[in-house]
Amino acid sequence: MPRKAPTAGKGRAPAKRKLAEEFPAGEVLTDTRKKLWKLGAPIGQGGFGLIYLADEDSPKPVGGDARFVIKVEPFDSGPLFSELKFYMRAAKPESIKSWMSSHSLKNLGVPRYWGSGMHERGAKRYRFMVIDRLGTDLQRKLEESGKRFPRKLVLQIGLRLLDILEYIHNHEYVHADIKASNLMLGYSDPNQVYLVDYGLAFRYAPDGSVKDYKENPKRCHDGTIEFTSIDAHKGVAASRRGDLEILCYCMVQWLCGSLPWEDQLQDPLYVRDYKIQSQKSTSEFMIKCFPSQDRPDELQKFMEEVKSLGYQDTPRYDKLRTILQAGLTTIRAVDDGNLDFTAGTQTSGKGLMKRKNAAEMSQDTDDAPTKRRKVFKKKDVSGVKSPTKSQTSKKAASTAMQEDSETTKDSPVLVKKPRGRPRKIS
Repeated sequence: MPRKAPTAGKGRAPAKRKLAEEFPAGEVLTDTRKKLWKLGAPIGQGGFGLIYLADEDSPKPVGGDARFVIKVEPFDSGPLFSELKFYMRAAKPESIKSWMSSHSLKNLGVPRYWGSGMHERGAKRYRFMVIDRLGTDLQRKLEESGKRFPRKLVLQIGLRLLDILEYIHNHEYVHADIKASNLMLGYSDPNQVYLVDYGLAFRYAPDGSVKDYKENPKRCHDGTIEFTSIDAHKGVAASRRGDLEILCYCMVQWLCGSLPWEDQLQDPLYVRDYKIQSQKSTSEFMIKCFPSQDRPDELQKFMEEVKSLGYQDTPRYDKLRTILQAGLTTIRAVDDGNLDFTAGTQTSGKGLMKRKNAAEMSQDTDDAPTKRRKVFKKKDVSGVKSPTKSQTSKKAASTAMQEDSETTKDSPVLVKKPRGRPRKIS
C-alpha cells in the first residue's frame, strides 16, 4: 500500500499527541489470538500511526511482496480504535467469503481483517491491526488522468461500490467518507477496487435497530466537505442514503472534473445550501455539471432514486445497479472486469470550444437562483479544508477542467454563518 499524498486539513495530529515511533524491520507483534506477525518496512502514514508491510512470523525478513499490512498507533490515540471496531464486526475473512458466495460475487472490495492486539515497546503501549495489502489509491489515478475518468470507468467503479456498500450496510455500518483517496486498487489485481479508511464508519443499526433522525449542531459538516451528505451538513448521524448521496457526488466529479460548489469549500453553509438546491432540481444540477448535450442520464436517475429514500429506508441496490448498467448499454459498453483509466480522458481543443459555447448558451436559459457574491479571506474556517491553489488560482482557470467549472457558478443565496465552530472535516 503506497504512501498517500498529503491533503489539506488531514494528517496532522493535535499538539499534545505524537505519531507512533518507527519500529525497526523484524519487530514481532503478537495478536489477541497469540499469532505472531513480523514487521517489514513502513510504507505509509495515516492519522496518528504508521503502516508497515507485514507477514506471518518466520526466519525470513518481510519482503516487498508481503501480502499484509499492519497499522500501528499509540494506545491512547483514537482513529484506529474506531476503525478496528468495524473490521472486527464486519470484515472477518469468513464473513466476506460467505457473502460473496451467497451473492455470486467474484470479489468484494472490503479489506479483510486478520488480527489485532497491543504491543509494548519500552514504557509505551501501541495498538495494531492486520489487514490485506492494497495498491495505489484512486486519487492518484484521478490526478494522472487529468481530474477526469472515462464514463465507462466511472460506471464500473459505481457498480463495485454498490456491492461494497450493500455488504457493509447489511452488517449495520455506513462508511460516511467515500472519496477517491479512500478507494484503492488491489495489490495483486489492479482491476479490483477496495473501500478503505473506516475511521468515520458509523454503526447506524446496532442489533438491527435503525437509529432515528436527529439533528445535532455540534456534529455539523462531518466528513469531507465537497462530498459529504446533506444530513451530515445538518449534524445528523450518517445513514445508508447518505453513503449513496456521497457516491453520487463522487461519480459526477470523476466524470465532469469538478463540482459546482468547489470554489467555496471554506464556507460549509454555502456548500450545504448548494447541495440542497441541487436535490430540488437534479436536472438543473446536471446541466451545470455537464453544459454540453452529452449528459450521463444514468447519473441523474441514480441521484433521483437516492433522493427518494427516507432516512431509515433500505436502498434498492438492485435498481441502482440496473441504472448504472443501463448507462453502460447507452455507451455500448459492458463491465468486462478491466478498469481502463486512460480511455477517453484526453479532450481536443475543438471539444473544449464546443463545451465552452454550450456553457455560454446554458447560462442564458438558466433560471437557478442568483448568487450574491461574497469575498472570503484566504484562510481556513476552523476544521474545514480550504480550496487548493489550483482551485483558486486565476491562471489555472485557463485549463479545460476549470473552463467547465467557470460555467457553473450560479448557486443558492448565501446565508449567515453560525457562531459555533464546525467539526473537523477530513
